[in-house]
Amino acid sequence: MQQLDHRASYGETICPYCGVGCRLWADVGYGKVLRVKGAEAPANRGGICAKGATLDQTVDVHDRLAQPLMRRSRQHELAPVSWDAALDTLARSLAEIIRDHGPDRVAFYGSGQLDSAAVYCAVKLFKGRLGTNNTDSNSRLCMATAVAAYRSSLGSDGPPTCYDDIELADTVFIAGSNMADAHPVTFDRIKAARKTNPELKLIVADPRRTATAEQADLHLPVRPGTDIALLNALACSIWQRGGTDESFAREHCRGFDDYAAALARLDIDRLCNECGVVRDNVERAAEWLDASRRWLSFYCMGLGQSTVGMWKINSLINLHLLTGSIAKPGCGPFSLTGQPNAMGGREIGLLTHQLPGYRFVDNPEHRAEVERYWDAPPGTISDKPGLTAVEMFRALETGRLKAIWIAATNPAVSLPDLHHIRRALARAELVVVQDAFHPTETTRLADIVLPTASWAEREWVSTNSERMVAHSEKLVEPPGAALPDWQILCKAAQRLGLSGFDFNDAGKVWNEWIGLSAGRPCDMAGMSYARLEQNKNFQWPCPREDHPGTSRLYQDGRFAHGDGKAVFLFRSSLPPKEAADHEFPLVLTTGRVYSHWHTLTRTAKSKQLWRRDSEPFVELHPDLAEKLGVGDGELVQITSRRGTVQIKAAVTDRVPPDVLFLPMHWGDQFAPGNAANYLTISAIGRVAKQPELKHCAVHVEKAHVQPEQSPAELLHGSRLAPFRVMRK
Repeated sequence: MQQLDHRASYGETICPYCGVGCRLWADVGYGKVLRVKGAEAPANRGGICAKGATLDQTVDVHDRLAQPLMRRSRQHELAPVSWDAALDTLARSLAEIIRDHGPDRVAFYGSGQLDSAAVYCAVKLFKGRLGTNNTDSNSRLCMATAVAAYRSSLGSDGPPTCYDDIELADTVFIAGSNMADAHPVTFDRIKAARKTNPELKLIVADPRRTATAEQADLHLPVRPGTDIALLNALACSIWQRGGTDESFAREHCRGFDDYAAALARLDIDRLCNECGVVRDNVERAAEWLDASRRWLSFYCMGLGQSTVGMWKINSLINLHLLTGSIAKPGCGPFSLTGQPNAMGGREIGLLTHQLPGYRFVDNPEHRAEVERYWDAPPGTISDKPGLTAVEMFRALETGRLKAIWIAATNPAVSLPDLHHIRRALARAELVVVQDAFHPTETTRLADIVLPTASWAEREWVSTNSERMVAHSEKLVEPPGAALPDWQILCKAAQRLGLSGFDFNDAGKVWNEWIGLSAGRPCDMAGMSYARLEQNKNFQWPCPREDHPGTSRLYQDGRFAHGDGKAVFLFRSSLPPKEAADHEFPLVLTTGRVYSHWHTLTRTAKSKQLWRRDSEPFVELHPDLAEKLGVGDGELVQITSRRGTVQIKAAVTDRVPPDVLFLPMHWGDQFAPGNAANYLTISAIGRVAKQPELKHCAVHVEKAHVQPEQSPAELLHGSRLAPFRVMRK
């Protein structure tokens, strides 16, 4: 941070919201963040969205957690305690559970909001010292299918693209993403590129006519859950019209003949009928992709949050392989991450089956390499993948898991089937929650709550959607006794008597981690902390100190499979786990709105954002509203096999007559008993184990009971008013 005088300064940081990775300028004075604006950087080129622009309102707020809290028992309220008391209780409880039941009875559930130093310390502690692979991330809810698809199709995780491809593309295909609301700065860049190049075509596949779809040259209103049918119809049309780059497919890929034979057996009319898109529009989209010399796809949760999400993304990657539109400027499949360091968690091994440097726990060579690096005895790292996010809470409810340590996430809002989540946390012997705010829906259920430094109160490193690793400066001091996440993990490890956690700053943690990345697909060995501080950001792989970083992967035509080839993986269309029927005849899908992010722990603190969207709503079609006798703004009651909520109706033709859309942001703190995830299903995929948050069957009717309080009243004081902690 550059000093301007003894009271005022400015600094640079990465936005702590989505995975675009916008670099921000922050004006700081009197120990506070006064103003935030977009900085000139590769990800955002000075751009900023409304959420980023109001970040200054999220730092010095009334519900910041400034000291540890603990309960004497489940019958007592949380009360302030010292760090010594909290850490002693945490360490003693974990040690007793491990002694009596074994290491696989404890788990760590983290987040894409944790910086890379914190992720590394968590992975080293749990996998390298305690001996359990029970570490996972809320990235399991959004990116696990992308990880699995990149690995199976291309040989390794990591999007092969970069943001500069936007200006180089002839066609942009957005599938399962309302980018205009969820990743607005990147969508602004697409809009700017279209003004510069009026020939650039935009195709959007989404069940809703979203803000993104309204900007499209062609909107494909795919039925929820039928994306594979649409993608296979596009592939079949391209193949039939001779749009295949056969020389690329044979020279650089495996499985082309089997894939082509599978396409030959397809009936495009049947696929179009299944996915609900008229054939003429499928053919038009295929024609544009065929004619494009360079086409770029963006995808997000509309594909990923599915029990067959990996198959959907494989099917999208197949289109790129079929047309040779990959590993070249302006081409490739581009996953949009939802959190600032979701990529960093994948790189460092927070997901339950991974180890640092894109290594895997079921690979004996990988385990041995990491054990040697950590000076751990052979066999310390388990060869068995641990429990994933949904599985952790199932295991808590059954008693198979005894303790869970939750960091930088709010699963009592974000996980599916919230009745189950509450039962699970009630059955746990120990619930530790590490957060910057209290209360949240999850901290209310904790035995120990640990106060963390927020985004502006620590220096940190993160990796964005285009593999850009960036350094953020510390802008202000944290309140009271709050500490950076990595320091809390290290202090707990030391209390447990474990070695290897005597780091005295975040740079030491970073420099240890990148040694494990050397020679791996996500090689960051050339990004020393000192170099990152000076140069701000680099894209991996960056193997040497004199290396400039790598904008695109696989440009030499070699992919990450052992033979250097990508793989065509034909995937048949499969239905969602829960289909609409006579009892529950409608489909509910969930998603984000422009004003908010995740579970409102930050965005609800901005008056501007809150005024724009202060309460949840459910979109339903005018025909359905007329049938129900419901007017715009009236309450409806939505019921699934898991729960019932009451939400105000937003009557709109943006959704089909048989589909409801409900935003996922509101939990019990601002909409008591009416969170979207009281309805959703916890079914998970076989490989990626990502839950099917985008599709469940529901019944809807007009409600006859009015709510006790409005969300605005809840925010400004009520029985759920935020717990105010004392500050030192």
